[in-house]
Amino acid sequence: MSGADSAGAEFDVLVVGGGLVGAAAALAIAGFGVRVGLVDARQPALNRGSFGMDVRNIACSPASQALLAELGVWSELIAAPYQRMEVWEERGTSSLAFGAEEVERAELGWILENSATVMALWARLEAHSGIDVRLGEVTGVSPAADRVTVSLATESLTARLLVGADGARSVVRELVGEDTEVLATGQKALDKLVRTQAPHEGVALQRFLLDGPLALLPSREPKVSSVVWSQSPAEAERRQALAEGAFCAEVEAAIEARLGRVTAADARFTFPLAQHVVHDFNPHPRVLLI
Repeated sequence: MSGADSAGAEFDVLVVGGGLVGAAAALAIAGFGVRVGLVDARQPALNRGSFGMDVRNIACSPASQALLAELGVWSELIAAPYQRMEVWEERGTSSLAFGAEEVERAELGWILENSATVMALWARLEAHSGIDVRLGEVTGVSPAADRVTVSLATESLTARLLVGADGARSVVRELVGEDTEVLATGQKALDKLVRTQAPHEGVALQRFLLDGPLALLPSREPKVSSVVWSQSPAEAERRQALAEGAFCAEVEAAIEARLGRVTAADARFTFPLAQHVVHDFNPHPRVLLI
């Protein structure tokens, strides 16, 4: 718990969800001088695999970089800039390549490690005098004309505005009864880090294969790239079960050895790809879903 008097349970704005979106929103809103509460089930933890980096990564645009700088966390992050993108397909000879110099920038964007970014945001949250962090599961949401009450297991909190930033399976969304349309893609994503023979040199690679696109994104290490491979569920499960050497060989072949041999791979993670769309992002005058 941090910031304002923890004995109080009334806020101007209460944010539920302390991930990237919720933590950034809480910090930005507190910058207007209002009293902000943030609720999450647990404190974040730093996740690192065998390469010493988080397998989960974020592609950060210049606009997002400006926001993180304004919130005071950018200088604490180790960002991997990418200056060029190269895109091509499995069948045909068409390709697309563009660089930062074409838009008169030093970089097109950056790749950030997810958990390290969240940890940096939380360090700012817990030090902010206008933010009160509460840990606990949300069990109820009761909107009224002039306020909304949020129930936790051990206490109730009230606010003039509730911001639900608790992800695709939002408890806030469910408790206010807002419907969600799920648009399934029929594909799974396979994520991991790989080590390559040649350095990535700040170039993001993407190849559109018949079964789905494969991207290799630069990391802060010159010979480590983040793999994001969209594919059919059957292929994702097959590749998840491959021995490390066999998996590296498939990545190398799929990317046409643009970075030489793929020499090692970190742990693999797969998850289904689907788009969740709420029918109303502002289901009550006192509730906003972001």
